[in-house]
Amino acid sequence: MTFALHGVPVSKGIAIGKAVLISNAALEVSHYLIEPGTEEVEAQKLLDAFEQVRLELAQLRQSLPKDVPQEMAAFIDVHGMILADPALTEKPLKLIRAQRFNAAWALTTELNDLLAQFSEIKDAYLKERANDIRQVAERVLKALGARQKDSSTHSELVSSAEVGVDAIIVAHDIAPHDMLRFKEYAFTGFVTDLGGTTSHTAIVARSMEIPAVVGVRHASEMIRHGDWLVIDGEHGVVVVAPDEPLLEEYRRLQAKALQETHKLQQLKHSKAATVDGVAIELMVNIEQPEDAIHAVELGAVGVGLFRSEFLFMDPDQALPDEEKQYQEYRRAVELMNGLPVNIRTIDVGADKALGAGADLSQTGTSPLGLRAIRWSLTEPEIFLTQLRAILRASAHGQARIMIPMLAHVQEIDETLRLIEKAKQQLHQRGQAFNANIPVGAMIEIPAAALILPLFLKRFDFLSIGTNDLIQYTLAIDRADHAVAHLYDPMHPAILNLMANIIDQAKRANVPVAVCGEMAGDPGLTRLLLGMGLTDFSMHFSQLLLVKREILKANAGELKTHIPALLMAFEPEEQASALQHLLA
Repeated sequence: MTFALHGVPVSKGIAIGKAVLISNAALEVSHYLIEPGTEEVEAQKLLDAFEQVRLELAQLRQSLPKDVPQEMAAFIDVHGMILADPALTEKPLKLIRAQRFNAAWALTTELNDLLAQFSEIKDAYLKERANDIRQVAERVLKALGARQKDSSTHSELVSSAEVGVDAIIVAHDIAPHDMLRFKEYAFTGFVTDLGGTTSHTAIVARSMEIPAVVGVRHASEMIRHGDWLVIDGEHGVVVVAPDEPLLEEYRRLQAKALQETHKLQQLKHSKAATVDGVAIELMVNIEQPEDAIHAVELGAVGVGLFRSEFLFMDPDQALPDEEKQYQEYRRAVELMNGLPVNIRTIDVGADKALGAGADLSQTGTSPLGLRAIRWSLTEPEIFLTQLRAILRASAHGQARIMIPMLAHVQEIDETLRLIEKAKQQLHQRGQAFNANIPVGAMIEIPAAALILPLFLKRFDFLSIGTNDLIQYTLAIDRADHAVAHLYDPMHPAILNLMANIIDQAKRANVPVAVCGEMAGDPGLTRLLLGMGLTDFSMHFSQLLLVKREILKANAGELKTHIPALLMAFEPEEQASALQHLLA
């Protein structure tokens, strides 16, 4: 019988295949009281299990393939942080020592209490974090030798070959470490009972460009292994056992989508220009040197943002020395075949933690804390090491230095002084570098936007980091999902700041790009073109979509609609102005 289930659409596209059902990894444990006098032995058993899981996660983190989505490493790090939290062992240890619970019973008692507390939280993001705690506890219970309800667990995946067609994973929930295994098989979609737009499955599915619907309640109970499924990632619909006419319709829609994808691929090496002849530079944001290969394949004309901090974020490795950094930067520069590579200096702090050897005790998690260039200037030796590595890489191509989160003239002057010092140090060593390497600044703090003439005098190029510019202008921590709905790139204040930055930079003949998420949103391409933006930098997956919008746009005509938009502060006025601009 055909029926449809509804959930949260998190990754677009249509997937058709047979269900591969992954059993719930819930654990059933024995409940018994240990013998008096054995409390410390049992307590040590629990601590040993925690240590075993810590080592497992560290080994998994270290063995991540180069092509794995960067989000995966972040999720494993989150599980490591949960595991390291003393609060997770405090109550179980008390139950063992005071009431003589066996270790598994003590841990599940604490787990159930925590899950009950999280169930009362209204915020969707925080609710999803309960799944992280459950997944960590289940790994510890497994290390303790707890008996599982079902012998088939997440870690025992069924390959798509067993169902004979493209397979769709159906699970109650999927832990980050299990997501890694999916890369080994030809899975074409994901369906989970739990999750939302910020769940692990959602983020990884988007990064892998695989259709997914999450939060489909009871899907893993209602869908049987081997059932034919259709995932509509656009509308959040999962069709179970579709009849032949419905299957044929979805195949037609899937073929149409693939045809559109093939059409996009034909744009890879066409020149990016508007219909009235305005040339546009399309660049990509990368995190690993190997990403440069994909950038060239897509026809990108450079790397607008190389997030260098990802070289520093392995919790089990010391900070990379100058030689290690130099080799990584050099590889990216050489792979770009003479095209520019903007290497952003370490942007650490807030939601980004460095690996072993870095003292971040003063940074905290606040986006207003000691982060990015503020942190680098408090660690001048680490900063100089990175600057020397970038400078040495500049001898092999168009490496450029980009500084994040500048706001004060003192920061600017001290940064430029240290760049000159790094050049002197290399000159004394007799090592090659580009003495005239371009140095740019990111405009991501409202204060920087308001004193832009200062930046225009001192820097060779600018890049607008819209993600931070929006959160700082609107006083919204974008990691705090209690206020995330207020994060609005179309807020009149944001539009006026953006237009002013672009206009001033153009008048001063200083190149300016946008490297935040706004640059990769095809729905905003016409808006940015109208503001006069000619340099975009974005995630790979968005480049051809944005190029398609550029090829259809008339920049001159779009500019005529911008003044009315910037003067529109009432929602109705703005909607009317946008209708003319985006029509």
